[in-house]
Formats: sequence, C-alpha cells, structure tokens
Amino acid sequence: MTRRIFALLVVISLCVAGRGVFSAQPARSTGAAPQRIVSLVPATTEMLFAMGAGPRVAGVGNYDHYPPAVETLPKLGGLLDPNIEQVIALRPDLVIVYDTQTDLRRRLERAGIPFWSYSTKALADVTSTMRELGQRVGMAAEAARAADNVDAQLRAVQTRVAGRPRPRTLLVFGREPGSLRGINASGGYGFLHDLLLLAGGTDVLDELKQPAVSMSSEMVLARAPDVIIELHYGEALAPSRIEAERRVWLALPSVPAVRNGRIILLTGNEFVVPGPRVVQAAEQLARAIHPQAW
Repeated sequence: MTRRIFALLVVISLCVAGRGVFSAQPARSTGAAPQRIVSLVPATTEMLFAMGAGPRVAGVGNYDHYPPAVETLPKLGGLLDPNIEQVIALRPDLVIVYDTQTDLRRRLERAGIPFWSYSTKALADVTSTMRELGQRVGMAAEAARAADNVDAQLRAVQTRVAGRPRPRTLLVFGREPGSLRGINASGGYGFLHDLLLLAGGTDVLDELKQPAVSMSSEMVLARAPDVIIELHYGEALAPSRIEAERRVWLALPSVPAVRNGRIILLTGNEFVVPGPRVVQAAEQLARAIHPQAW
C-alpha cells in the first residue's frame, strides 16, 4: 500500500465514522491506570506521548513514526489490517482502537483485554479526544494541559490571519503522480476542512459535506480556486520533484491559482494524523494561504 493510498484511506475512515468519542471495556476491567498500552492509531499514539504516557506504550501500528521513540516499539499492523495475534501476545492492559475496527474489538473482548474505542471527525474532536484518553489512562491533568496547549496554539494561528481576505482554496490530498487524473480533495466536512478554514481560506468544495471529493479537471476549472494546496505525506520531496508536480497544474492555465502561481505543495504526516501536531499543520496551511502574515 503506497503512502498516498494509505493517506486517503485514513482521511476517509477518520471522517465517515460517527461524531464523538466514547470508551468501552470488557466487564473484567478494574479501572486501574493501564501500564502496558497498545495504540493502533497514530493520532492516539502521539496524544499519549504528548501527555507523558509514552513510557507505558508497549506497541503501536505500522504507520506510527512520531515521536521518534515509537520506531523502537513493536509494530502491530495498520488501521485496516491489525495483527491481532501479536497484539494479544504483548499482554496489554489497554488497547486503543478506532471505532471502525469492529473485528478487532470483538476479538479483544473475547480475549478479555480492555480496550478504548473512539471516533472523530472534526478538528475540535482532537483535543476532546486527548482529554478523554487522559482520563482513561489516569493522566487527566497532564492530558488537559497538553490539550489546552494545542487549543491555544490553534487560536494563535487563527488570530494571526484574522481579518484578511479569505481566498477560495482547493485542498488536494491525492492524485496520480505526474498527471491530473485521480484528484482527491477535501470536501466541506472533516478535520482537514476545519484546518483550512482556521488557516484563513475559503473551501471551494464547502457545500459538499463529505471528507473526500473525487474531482476531474473540468470540476477544478468550474470551481476556479484562487489557491491550490496539495498535500504530500511522508518525507520531504526533492525540489526538482516539487517543481515537476507543480508544473502538472499548468495544463489548466485559466484557473486563477495557476495563472497567479499559487500552486503550493506541502509535505508532512501531520496532515493525515489528527493528533497534537495539527498545530503544525494549521500553521503550514496558514503560511501557504497568507504568507504576508509572517
């Protein structure tokens, strides 16, 4: 599975689930603070480390790469293909799963392993999830401080761009390399959409209340965005690759973003992981949309 396909799957899976956060444990759970935690979702792994619970994390998912300390931990599969046998073998006293992982939850319940299951769709859910998770692992105060810090930094970004014109922006998170085929963009629903608004943009797909919108070149022409921001996940791209991918958009010279040279490529896993690093994602988007504010 490529990084681009993985990113698309994660964005969709995190946004189509029902709103809110909830926890669930088998009846035998004692409620004691867990000491061996398995986190199979990169966002919650980052939350645990942000609140100071990193030393208790015993295993993570295959796509966990932040903070660097997770690279030394056992990797236990991905969102769509968790290795349940390996999870059970680690003898965790808490497993954090996403709500869509129904088979994993059933298997954990049969094995008598406590789990905490959650779902999120909006940017505001990031810090509410941190607080709920902190309560579950016995670090409510630490989690609240970490969440408050994230909220404060997001407000600072929002304040920085407040009162400025809000350009019509297209936020693309997937397409075929070297072409304008297979364009996938953020619609008017989900944490990417919320980040775009906070960063001072107007979403050209705002009325399409879905997390991912498949677009043709004709649809891009019709929407006529003033800014096109394209997200590339993983490691930074070489300058030559960035320029090559930017030039792909020259096939649509009548689009204002193309005509005015406002095609911006951003890299970083923070755009697909709705955890504490949404602050960095928000600032990158704001700098791209309103470079004069910095």
